Amino acid sequence: MKIINLLKIKKNNGCDIDDPATTLLHSKIIQNKKFLKKIYIDFYKQFLCAIENPTSKTLVELGSGGGFIKEIIPNVITSDVIKLPNVDMSFSAEQMPFENESVDAFFMIDVLHHIPNPKMFFAQAQRCLKENGKIIMIEPANTLWGRFMCKNFHHESFDEKAGWQLESTGPLSGANGAVPWIIFNKDRKIFEDEFPNLKVLKISPHTPFRYLISGGLSFRQLLPSCCYGLVGGIEYVLKPFNKFIGMFQTIELEKISDRG
Repeated sequence: MKIINLLKIKKNNGCDIDDPATTLLHSKIIQNKKFLKKIYIDFYKQFLCAIENPTSKTLVELGSGGGFIKEIIPNVITSDVIKLPNVDMSFSAEQMPFENESVDAFFMIDVLHHIPNPKMFFAQAQRCLKENGKIIMIEPANTLWGRFMCKNFHHESFDEKAGWQLESTGPLSGANGAVPWIIFNKDRKIFEDEFPNLKVLKISPHTPFRYLISGGLSFRQLLPSCCYGLVGGIEYVLKPFNKFIGMFQTIELEKISDRG
């Protein structure tokens, strides 16, 4: 099915963004837009690189939605707050069904900034993670370029002056793209004081152009899929400037026994 037809279906059905049908439609779009699918593959590979011996670990993806992480990491437990036929489990990140110290890593793509109460999530993640377990998140970046694009060309809110919590309007409609920056930059000391066992290992901005060129989930792809490597090469050359132009950031946390 051509992408334009998928987008017409989305428009004509008038799907609510919180409707499971919209997430299933997003899955079809991702699979059909090769440029966009390659971005997801690269993001999943970031997860792989962050975990030693991933095939022997208990790995959980939160907010799996329309993704396809099992194609890259087959042993991942997929999950979403929305009940979907293509995920293993359905639960809220604020109340997770895992035993204490039973999970080696949580993977998340554009999930944190949709969680109504991030403090509840971090408390749950801290409980569920084994010692040296990780949370690896890919989230919007509050760079000059990323902030400009989010504020002017994205339907989600991007409010750096807000608090951590969101209005609970819906699992996907409730969002603030600035939440990761608020927690890990503006309120970093607050985070460290409240969650001393979750150590911030790295925060790295990246991917300034590829997502825009892909058209994301709502627009036409701007370049042929064969240009993916070329655009990736340009991004690699511009890597020193990602703190100004990165649209996404990878945030990696590790559970430690005692910060002291």
